[in-house]
Amino acid sequence: MTVTAPPAPVDVVPTGRRRPGRRRASRMNAGQSRYGYIFVSGYTLLLLAFGLLPTLYAIYLAFTRNGAFVGVDNFVRVFNDYRFLPAVAHVALYIVYWLISLIVFVVILAIIVHAIRVRWLGNTARFLFYIPGAIAGASSVLLWLFVLDPTVSPVSGLLRSMGYESLVNVVAVDNLPVVFTVIAFWAGAGGWIVIMYGALNNISSDIMEAARIDGAGPIQTAWHIQLPMLKKWISYMGIMSLAAGTQLFVEPKILAQATKNVVPEDYSLNQLAYLYAFRQNDFSGSAAISLVLLVVALGLSAVFIFRGRLFEHD
Repeated sequence: MTVTAPPAPVDVVPTGRRRPGRRRASRMNAGQSRYGYIFVSGYTLLLLAFGLLPTLYAIYLAFTRNGAFVGVDNFVRVFNDYRFLPAVAHVALYIVYWLISLIVFVVILAIIVHAIRVRWLGNTARFLFYIPGAIAGASSVLLWLFVLDPTVSPVSGLLRSMGYESLVNVVAVDNLPVVFTVIAFWAGAGGWIVIMYGALNNISSDIMEAARIDGAGPIQTAWHIQLPMLKKWISYMGIMSLAAGTQLFVEPKILAQATKNVVPEDYSLNQLAYLYAFRQNDFSGSAAISLVLLVVALGLSAVFIFRGRLFEHD
């Protein structure tokens, strides 16, 4: 009895050489890689020009004065400035309020919108959430100047019931962390709600159905299934919001101009760095403050990265 050898696979030839189809696929992959490098090159150049090189120059300025190396003297001088610790406290309090309100309310609102079964209502809600994010930061602050002024505000009754009779009373220094948190939340939360909504859509319907079959209600499903699966997205939101929160500058600057310096010019660390550079002509001190902000932001971001396991595969 004769045995017939099975036919060779389609992509293999008896001589051991690749078929033309494989060579074509290899060339296509190489071409895609080249195009990828071309697209990434634009971002890389901008990152070097406006990110890495300015950072390196700031490091140089922070450890020198008039071209001479002075070690940590610039940092010591900045830390001993009577304006530094109050600015740190203002920014820290604002970041705490901002991150807590963002993480809590954004996640809750995203889960609520995701739970809405009426399609047109869900789309409308997401659109309304996103609208404030389309307004530039400075324009947003100008809009809130009218909202916070009891004499012209649409919520003047609420403001007066809280004991505020003028814009100056509302933007008192003790109230500013809450005021800035409200402004930032109104402007930035909508975009994060849309992102969280997309992340919720990626949760398998089989998992959600299994939870319902097991008798889990909406709150149990959110706590035991949706929140753990949103952990990386929440960490990412925390990192990006932390980076933005440490750069507090536009809001107090505009409020200071609108209230004739009821809000101090050195309220935030960015404002203090600005004063060092352009009022005192001390770019070394300004660079030292910038590096302090950078190190603190990187350290806190690392906490979000490791606690949220941002770069770990599921």
